[in-house]
Amino acid sequence: MQKPNFIPLLILLAVGLLATLLPALPTTIVTEGINSGDTAWMLCATALVLLMTPGLAFFYGGMVNSKNVISTMLQSFSAMGIISLLWIVVGFSLAFGSSIGGFVGDPRTFFLFKGVLDGKPWSLMPTVPLMLFAFFQMKFAIITPALITGSIAERINFKSYILFIVLFSLLVYAPLAHWTWHPDGFLFKLGVLDFAGGTVVHMSAGWAALAAAIYLKPRKTYGSEQVLPPANIPFVLLGTGLLWFGWFGFNAGSAGSAGPLAVSAFATTNVAASAAGLAWILFDVARGKKLSALGFCIGAVVGLVAITPASGYVTVPVSIFIGVIAGATSNFFAHLRSKSRLDDTLDVFPCHGIGGMVGLIMTGIFASKAVNAAAADGLAYGGTTLFLKHMLALVIVSVFTFCASFALLKLTDLISPLRVTEEEELLGLDVSQHEEQLLAGV
Repeated sequence: MQKPNFIPLLILLAVGLLATLLPALPTTIVTEGINSGDTAWMLCATALVLLMTPGLAFFYGGMVNSKNVISTMLQSFSAMGIISLLWIVVGFSLAFGSSIGGFVGDPRTFFLFKGVLDGKPWSLMPTVPLMLFAFFQMKFAIITPALITGSIAERINFKSYILFIVLFSLLVYAPLAHWTWHPDGFLFKLGVLDFAGGTVVHMSAGWAALAAAIYLKPRKTYGSEQVLPPANIPFVLLGTGLLWFGWFGFNAGSAGSAGPLAVSAFATTNVAASAAGLAWILFDVARGKKLSALGFCIGAVVGLVAITPASGYVTVPVSIFIGVIAGATSNFFAHLRSKSRLDDTLDVFPCHGIGGMVGLIMTGIFASKAVNAAAADGLAYGGTTLFLKHMLALVIVSVFTFCASFALLKLTDLISPLRVTEEEELLGLDVSQHEEQLLAGV
């Protein structure tokens, strides 16, 4: 029995009370210009993106050992609850509120969703209600910190994890979303293209995961014979299927309407995942390893990561190339990581960090105005400027995310220890953190 702590409950009650005092009642709900078909599609896409987080829970939960399945899955599910409320209170304002110098939104703009229900549609999604745009973006904000958990699995204090994802969402994710997707954001104005989050979601999660793996140091059993095998490969297969399915909302939904651009993004998403899954396992074969279900699943997710920034700017044949390069490159870096003392438990940096960077670079090479008139031509079509801008963005985002995440890890550790004790780690986080246990044989 642990010591009672009323502070988190009191904070939640205070937020609930504040919400009743500031209920954000609408005046006149905007209906002019709203397209019912686009709205229907974006409702579906928003639900699909949320499905990705339970998918991630199964994907990660199946890869950790049997003593840490529940704790790992709960880290993803808890993000759905915490980040949802945080987004409503202030997160949406920080990401999409009135710009402060192109770096972050004014937290007062949509505080507690003030003016969202009756607000004018977002300028880049003008045919769907502002509330729907806000909730679509919420799902991106939810899955990003959840992605980081794979690098710190099997050794993170759950209470400290909660504090870290709150800080990360407010101080890293929201500014990045503002830079990249707000019309006044400095990367947006620079001309950097990120259709659905290769930079905002995957590079940020990947670099934060690297910082976390370095800061927390290896598990006590890392590199020894005590390391247990993955708990449940069918969980990984199920998680991959849910992620792949949900990713259609992630990428095709970022078109903001039910039209040819959404169809193109839908198609490139599927093809890149297929190509990367094959590339991963064939790279394994080339190194003398056997084909594995785990390998195909990881490769397919890497392909989904890499095509994310490019999905609305490249053709279907190009998406094959992007998937192949991403799958082989991430596999190579995962292999290098496995030979080092860096304990990125589930290879989040090689998969999401490297995959996101490959996607950003490939967008700078293969983006085409013929596919998306709002884009610029990439290096392959004479657009040297776009490529150079993407390389600059790669450096800026990488440095900012890694340094800011490392600082937030240190701050979190000062407030609440990040690592569990050695005894708790060896016992397993399911029991030591949650007093729950996976049934034998599941």
